[in-house]
Amino acid sequence: MPIHRFTACGAAAALAALGLLALPAQARVTRIVIDERVPLAAAASGGVAFEQLAGRAFGELDPKLPVNAIIQDAELGKDADGKLRYVTTFVITKPVDLKQASGVLWHEVPNRGNRRPNVVQERAMGDIDLTSAWQGDNAGATTVRATAAVEQPHWLKLPVAKNADGSPVTGEVFGRIVNRSGPGSQPLIVQTNPVPYKPTSLDTRQARLVSRAAESTRGEVIGETLIAPTDWAWAKCDAANPFPGTPDPTQICLKSGFDAGKLYQVVFKAADPYLLGVGFAAWRDVGVFFKTAKADDTGTPNPIAGAVTHSIGRGVSQSGNFLRGWLHLGFNQDETGRQVHDGLWPIIAGRRIALNFRWAQPDGVLELYQAGSEGPQWWSRHPDPLRGGAPGGILERCEASRTCPKIFEHFGSAEVWALKLTPEWVGTDGKADLPLPSNVRRYYIASSNHGGGAGGFDTSLPGVGLPTTGAVCPGNNYGTGLLPANPVPHTETVNALRVHLRNWVMKGTQPPASRWPTLAAASGEARGTLAPAHKAGIGFPTLPQLRPTVPEPDFIMPVLDYDWGPGFNPADGSGVASLAPPPVRQVLPMYAPRVDADGNELGGVPVVLLEAPLGTYLGWNITAGGARPFHQGQICNYVGGMLPFARTAAERRASGDPRPSLEERYGSHEGYVAAVRKAADKAQTQGFLLAEDAQRLLQAAQASAVLR
Repeated sequence: MPIHRFTACGAAAALAALGLLALPAQARVTRIVIDERVPLAAAASGGVAFEQLAGRAFGELDPKLPVNAIIQDAELGKDADGKLRYVTTFVITKPVDLKQASGVLWHEVPNRGNRRPNVVQERAMGDIDLTSAWQGDNAGATTVRATAAVEQPHWLKLPVAKNADGSPVTGEVFGRIVNRSGPGSQPLIVQTNPVPYKPTSLDTRQARLVSRAAESTRGEVIGETLIAPTDWAWAKCDAANPFPGTPDPTQICLKSGFDAGKLYQVVFKAADPYLLGVGFAAWRDVGVFFKTAKADDTGTPNPIAGAVTHSIGRGVSQSGNFLRGWLHLGFNQDETGRQVHDGLWPIIAGRRIALNFRWAQPDGVLELYQAGSEGPQWWSRHPDPLRGGAPGGILERCEASRTCPKIFEHFGSAEVWALKLTPEWVGTDGKADLPLPSNVRRYYIASSNHGGGAGGFDTSLPGVGLPTTGAVCPGNNYGTGLLPANPVPHTETVNALRVHLRNWVMKGTQPPASRWPTLAAASGEARGTLAPAHKAGIGFPTLPQLRPTVPEPDFIMPVLDYDWGPGFNPADGSGVASLAPPPVRQVLPMYAPRVDADGNELGGVPVVLLEAPLGTYLGWNITAGGARPFHQGQICNYVGGMLPFARTAAERRASGDPRPSLEERYGSHEGYVAAVRKAADKAQTQGFLLAEDAQRLLQAAQASAVLR
């Protein structure tokens, strides 16, 4: 038998090992199940054979760990052993041969449960894509199912809060019905999914239903009328099954039917709030598992083990708001103190997700009384002079733990006008530009729609590409815009940004300098490109196609300072929301980019269709009336619009249009192609257009019908 030398160092190591054994196991993904495997042809993946794996991850959390303790109601949802447990779906898109993997993992955040399409260019580079669920309200697209599949929406199964004695946790919740008409019953909808909470009683005397004739963007209520409990029911009804209908806690049946010109709002007592904040931890731990683990606790191997060297979290719109909230609450640090993701890319997202508070409705976007703009929306520590509270910033927790990633963010005009963006740039008082930290880059795609438009060079020509009807306003049955959709694309800019972010994270290569509209004047400019958000402030021209006063001071969707009750923590967006609906304490000042003589915005990155414009491109639209009249005349939620230039000077003069015509600008088709070539050269030189995209755009301009 060999003799072992037992030194002081060895004793210390042994004691340390015993100490580790005595500690509770770290919260983690304990088991994975692969439910489906789908091959992707190499021809569809840039010549690299890929496959997609859909499955479920089973995880557990210790609510006493500091990184988990911030989860709202964590102590009220744990099992008998003190752990919080969840099941979440995931989809992995990976090379069949992991030797062809690049080392990059893109960790996607689903939007309302919906899968995010993979990017062919990323597959061609060998990048791995992971999508995993975070939204656990189990309503509509996020409803829990038995298995996972590549094509299905994502879901997260998580606990509900119970009092210490096992009794249900209750509280007041509200729901809204808008632009609905007729004798049939109507469901309560948040954006596109059902309200995730149900009344504890179908006795209408225990709820309050009102109708409203109008609401302003500033939260002012006009013509509110209380509807008697005897005149409505929690029920499903229609012409064949009239009032009071068949009992149903998800719908309202109105004795007199619904008037499309009114909004209906109900406040009711609900029970069993979901621990929605667990979604932050579940998304974190799934990312950590697939990035670092060899196998789960049962021995099932991680299908991408050893193939990931760098990871980037990415989310679009609601999902981008999730990333900002996730980082703010400290979830880029796992339970061992390690940094989770090396990069984050919140796309067209300037708020924080409304998730980690009791009775949250994470599908909410910008209807009146929807949360998400509370607390600091800016990156570095800064005061909140109008709303009060301690100074703060999204990066505070990750700076303290040294786990901050490299961050890209990019926006279009729709985020300014309808998604409450500009306090991120200038604070709540709007007195000065807020500086960006060195690990953040910001890029603005001026005069563009939410997520960008379809692109192309024929959209200004009637009968060729311009729709004859207005764009659909996104949201909860919002309506239709007066103007057709804005075609200014994000695609080519995003293609370039993807390369820059990838190189910054993997190689440390510095990306282009940030570019966005600012209050301060840039070098060589007489004034800044950001101003109060109204016609006079931004210098918007009077155009014959629009009412002469638009955009008015109350046209933009402003940040409203809500009072959610004494148990709510606005800095973190956590706690208990007890006032339903919340009163509006004040309206914050809003800003928007200045525009040129055509009405196109200044201060953004170079985009070919903006540098060689075919019309005025708006990040906003005006809601039409018709069958959905409640928002008539107001901003059309977050969709943009377009006003084409006239073809000739004669046509321009006949319509009273002050903007030069296409012929006056470019002379001929060849002149327009030359303008596109010049614009492409500029964007490529500055790093915002790839060579292959520049060539494609030039070919499209040459093939277009512009001035032929």
